[in-house]
Amino acid sequence: MASTRTDPVVQEEGNLRGRKGPLSYFQNSKSLASRQNEVEREDAAVPELDPENDEGYVEYKWSLHNPSPQRFAQLVTQLKFRLLEGQGEAFYEIGVTDSGVLKGLPGDKLAASLLTLKKMAQELNAEVHVVREEKGLEGNVMEALVRHLPRTSEEYLDLRVAVAGNVDSGKSTLIGVLTGNGTLDNGRGLARAQIFTHKHELETGRTSCVSQQIMGFSAMGEIVNYSHVRHLSWSDVLEKSAKVLTFFDLAGHERYLKTTVFGLTAHVPDYCMIVIGANMGVLRMTKEHLAVALALKVPVFVVITKIDISPAHILDNTRAHICKLLKSPGARKLPVLVKSVSDVSMAAQNIVNDRIVPIFEVSSVTGDGLDLFSKFLNLVPTRRNWSSAVTEPAEFQIDETFMVTGVGTVVAGTTISGSVAIGQYLHLGPDSSGNFVKVQVKSIHYKRTPVKKIVAGQTGSLALRKVKRSSIRKGMVLLDSGVRPGAVWEFYAEVMILYHSSTIRVNYQAVIHCAAIRQAAKVLSIDSEVARTGDRTKILFRFLYHPEYLKGDARFIFREGRTKGIGKVIALGEAVQTRSSHHVS
Repeated sequence: MASTRTDPVVQEEGNLRGRKGPLSYFQNSKSLASRQNEVEREDAAVPELDPENDEGYVEYKWSLHNPSPQRFAQLVTQLKFRLLEGQGEAFYEIGVTDSGVLKGLPGDKLAASLLTLKKMAQELNAEVHVVREEKGLEGNVMEALVRHLPRTSEEYLDLRVAVAGNVDSGKSTLIGVLTGNGTLDNGRGLARAQIFTHKHELETGRTSCVSQQIMGFSAMGEIVNYSHVRHLSWSDVLEKSAKVLTFFDLAGHERYLKTTVFGLTAHVPDYCMIVIGANMGVLRMTKEHLAVALALKVPVFVVITKIDISPAHILDNTRAHICKLLKSPGARKLPVLVKSVSDVSMAAQNIVNDRIVPIFEVSSVTGDGLDLFSKFLNLVPTRRNWSSAVTEPAEFQIDETFMVTGVGTVVAGTTISGSVAIGQYLHLGPDSSGNFVKVQVKSIHYKRTPVKKIVAGQTGSLALRKVKRSSIRKGMVLLDSGVRPGAVWEFYAEVMILYHSSTIRVNYQAVIHCAAIRQAAKVLSIDSEVARTGDRTKILFRFLYHPEYLKGDARFIFREGRTKGIGKVIALGEAVQTRSSHHVS
């Protein structure tokens, strides 16, 4: 008889199984609770998944052996739909019935089914990569990843990962190893030296600004960065990649907290990677960064580094501490320690639900754990459906400005909607008075590679014609010339106070972090008399220095010292009468 236990972790596993991706448990596998507690489930005799979902990027197929021409055409159409749902990626579970039973296939029919899948992928300019193969009831079950091959820069599968954690936890070193030429760290800062931007960072070993590095995967899941001949440029990596991950290395020191918060809000990350030094444990800034990521509803995965120099009992304490923190009432996440390829697949397909938190243990010096972690990065899906935003009017969010000799003023940021092409006219603003000006795009770079166009979901750099750098600041936007732009001084928001030592009243001032906006604002009114830690209330804010471009439902963080709060814009207040001119004077 099946067990009637109601263990909360087992119950949560059941909740996860019906979501966008299956957990892909195979015969004699253990439940999510037993993976963590090493207790066998009593009801795991029949291996099965939840019934197939008609939507999403996961497809069940018991057999693809020798289909008729008509059936083959239907299968290609079905694969095309799954690729669209997965933004260019799809998982195929071969040997699995539509009801989720892991029936399996004999070896010859499984090989023939894989061959059919490869032919289907060729019809859509895609490649097939076998993730793993396991035992089913009557044969083997195979999990395969189908990935579209990009023809242009507009078709790249581009994921952004914000890397946070306490100072000296090994963030920069880990990124250096992942995105370098395949060489491990020497334990004395070799890997991190290649990604630092400033001289004082090299001298202190501490990141003080947001730096970016990319990691490319081929359609077959191979890392294209690694070359023992030379260090590949971003253009080289992009040319060989079908999927590109951009890591944003954030500062870990408390002194640079505002820079870290800006990186988590402005760069629109798909995921946040929390890095913890195994020998250091979970420190205060680790908790701060985790709280910010959770407040912004960015899915999190944890990487425990330096396992080569940490005593076993200290590593156990660190692991137990982060698991306890994730399970706490403030987080309510389910930690999953990744120890096998099966765990990798399960974690990658379910992290988008923002309920589980995969935990990896690695060493940048010995390479332990890096193989599983790299497989996870290859499989992890994009979190947003940018394809629907491509047809909307253009909106480009500015998070950095430069002056390039011979080129002029360059702005960097993220395309939130629509597309931006060379020669296109856009509205730039708002300035200190809330006005927008008409500017023209002179050239575009995507991942340091010149392109003709960037689309929604892609970051890039735009050179603007006849614009002074002094007239541009972070937080400004470029909007489609057909859109009537607007800016506001005031906005009404629903907020929650995460921490405050006393009370928040009218005239209280804090720094607002909303997308690329970072400006102090004052409380004009508050629904309750005062607000304390843990309170939810509605507050009317007013920017202190200049109006900003805001949209309804935008999420933001406000802080002042150690005071933290999160909020959501529910109404825009006093608007600015804007005007537009042709060019900045």
